[in-house]
Amino acid sequence: MADQTTNAAKAAEADKGYWAANVRIIIVSLVIWAVVSFGFGILLRPLLSGIQVGGSDLGFWFAQQGSILVFLGLIFFYAVRMNKLDREYGVEEE
Repeated sequence: MADQTTNAAKAAEADKGYWAANVRIIIVSLVIWAVVSFGFGILLRPLLSGIQVGGSDLGFWFAQQGSILVFLGLIFFYAVRMNKLDREYGVEEE
């Protein structure tokens, strides 16, 4: 009975670690996405207006294309990082 309690406690601790790491990755990704889309595309647009990219200013580029490209990059980053995290905790897909 004590072994089952110990194993259950270890499994619960591993679950907490897994979800803490998962939530940390999500929060970091959301902060990056918010800074790029809202910060660079809206708040910092006047500061970025003097830098030309592809015929338009950098602030406009971030608002129209940059935030989408960063979002796609974050999706791939999340997938790769979660696969690594799944392997670390032994919950990878078969």
